[in-house]
Amino acid sequence: MSLSGHRGGRFAPTKWGRLVISWVRGALGKMTNRLRIYHPVQTLCLLGLSLALPLAGCVGGSRSPSGFQDGNSAENARQDLRETVSLPSGTEDGVPSICLENILPESLGITFVHTDGSSGNYYIVETVTAGVAIFDYDGDLFPDIYFLNGAPLPGWSGREKPANALYRNAGNWSFVDVTDVTGTGDPGYGLGVAAADYNNDGFLDLYVNNFGPNVLYRNNGDGTFTDVTEQAGVNAGNLVGAGAAFLDVDNDGLLDLYVANYVNFNFQNHVFHRREGYPEYAGPRDYQPVPDILYRNQGDGTFVDISEAAGIARHPGTGMGLVTCDYDRDGDMDIFVLNDVAQNFLFRNDGKGHFEEVAVISGTAFNVYGDELGSMGVDCGDFDGDGNIDFFMTSYQGEFPVLYRNLGNGLFEDVTALTGAGAGAYPYVNWGTGMVDLDNDGDLDLFIANGHLQDQIDLYDQTTAYRVEDVVLANDGKGNFRRISPRCFLGPRAIHSSRGCAFDDLDSDGKLDVVVLNSREAPTIWRNRSRGDNSWLRLILVGTQSNRSAVGAWVTVESGSRRQVAQVVSGRGYQSHWGLTLHFGLGQTKKVEKVEIRWPSGTTHQLQELPVCQEIVVIEGELPRWLVLPR
Repeated sequence: MSLSGHRGGRFAPTKWGRLVISWVRGALGKMTNRLRIYHPVQTLCLLGLSLALPLAGCVGGSRSPSGFQDGNSAENARQDLRETVSLPSGTEDGVPSICLENILPESLGITFVHTDGSSGNYYIVETVTAGVAIFDYDGDLFPDIYFLNGAPLPGWSGREKPANALYRNAGNWSFVDVTDVTGTGDPGYGLGVAAADYNNDGFLDLYVNNFGPNVLYRNNGDGTFTDVTEQAGVNAGNLVGAGAAFLDVDNDGLLDLYVANYVNFNFQNHVFHRREGYPEYAGPRDYQPVPDILYRNQGDGTFVDISEAAGIARHPGTGMGLVTCDYDRDGDMDIFVLNDVAQNFLFRNDGKGHFEEVAVISGTAFNVYGDELGSMGVDCGDFDGDGNIDFFMTSYQGEFPVLYRNLGNGLFEDVTALTGAGAGAYPYVNWGTGMVDLDNDGDLDLFIANGHLQDQIDLYDQTTAYRVEDVVLANDGKGNFRRISPRCFLGPRAIHSSRGCAFDDLDSDGKLDVVVLNSREAPTIWRNRSRGDNSWLRLILVGTQSNRSAVGAWVTVESGSRRQVAQVVSGRGYQSHWGLTLHFGLGQTKKVEKVEIRWPSGTTHQLQELPVCQEIVVIEGELPRWLVLPR
């Protein structure tokens, strides 16, 4: 790849660094004079974007095979209901290539402990909290973590004052609680979260979907946030919220906001159950479903509710997780919403911000047997490498999660049994999930966070448990999955009642780490210790004509014989957020032949002959300019 003005114009990828490539329109040319390189933190200031650029290696840290857990101790007998672990290809000596080490959060400076505000009254909202977000709030390229928390409910006797918590990633596996200084400690009953730059000022903002009024935090760009909910008009009333997502529904360069809602619950219509003499939480069918809300960004800091005009309000549901993507590749963002014990919704965008609900005709409303499932979390990605975005959703105990293969003609098929995508998840209640490449071999693996919602379940159901382990399914490169957990886990066993989870490279080693929010407990932090020297590529896209976060940008990466696609998404999984930075595992490939970016504005650009093991910032524009940051 030619590089103007750098050591003869060629890049020698012998040491891993970070590369910035930008297309800057003529009108923006003078702004490139603001580019400054600082030592030693190497900060890039361009178009109002401040990015600290630490160097990253291609190979992760060391690991010890002796740290693997055999899962056979008597205290974990309940776990033996799982089938025998099948090891995928690429394992050595019975050890999976994917290795996740449980790092105790307090050793990292993370002291957050979740509360659901419960008092023995068994309010349904206690079961559905909460999600977690990984996003870079301060622009230093170290992903930060935002944990949602519950709030006191009637009868609660706790002394603490629970609130959401933001932890700044200080590097080297050290986190600092910046909740107070940033002003992000919402004391509301947190359920779902999404992050993106809704006002195109270069800084990521934060939306929290609560039981009760929601919160929009505007990032001030100085390390603080301002609550602009009322000014923006997005508090959504006193509903029981669920997932949320920013997306540009009409490709006008402004991010709109989709807010999923669960059920019409309040303390006056509370339903209480008993099962075999034990208290039990009510289910979604005990309450009326409610419609979701779609807010259109007016461009002046305010939003307007267009749910009715857009065709959303006519479909009340029991919303949980959601994900937005262009599943039919027609250039606009569609919305897939999971509904709890009801048919799912797939809202197809007509390109003008009006949606048609097509879940039944597309094959995504039910599973292959036509069942309404206890749908929880959902992610999207191309698991089989055919160039189409597929869906994976989690479900309830006694139900398999569902892998929907995109057939490319507007239709999907449930291929869960065919691919083995449900292995090990059947006995559990599944919540958070991600279609992510955990070992950088070029295909998407599956991570599932588990835990029951009935806290008395151990007393009357011997087939499951309230606190259980997460499940990891490895992709064999052909779209087939094999369960490799718990043998892929290192460190202390993580037995929790988990909810949302999120994924990002927390330590700049080129491997995706995992953060799991656990109900009533501290979170789980999985450090990725996967073996091997597989290559990778990370892309941070910055829109100029498109929305600044480039949500909706479609990226194709060609390396060796492999072709991968991905889309920038805000809000996904179980009421969680991650993924504004795209991560591609490349296997043993030592260069990337081509990267093609289709921006939401309709502009398409190509990058040729890129080195691997890089994090690349790409600025939307017309005239190509590039810079290799000094080491």
